[in-house]
Amino acid sequence: MGIDQNPVFRRAMIPWYDSEPVCLVVIVIMLLTFWFGAGGISVAGETPRYHSYRWVAFLIAVLSSGVIVSITFRLIKRYISRFTK
Repeated sequence: MGIDQNPVFRRAMIPWYDSEPVCLVVIVIMLLTFWFGAGGISVAGETPRYHSYRWVAFLIAVLSSGVIVSITFRLIKRYISRFTK
């Protein structure tokens, strides 16, 4: 079910899981996850036994940064559309 292009009310309803506070909480959690991945890359680089597992920490860092960028663009678009109307 998509959002009605011509809603009865002036503002479209945003689901709770896409609200600004939830997006900000997800960004904070993903920042912590990114730091965890960066720490894993550092530890795996220092310990020769774990060199072959660096890809796991790298994947965690890349995926969390992708989520951060995605949500940041979503919030920026929402702020721009709010102030340009």
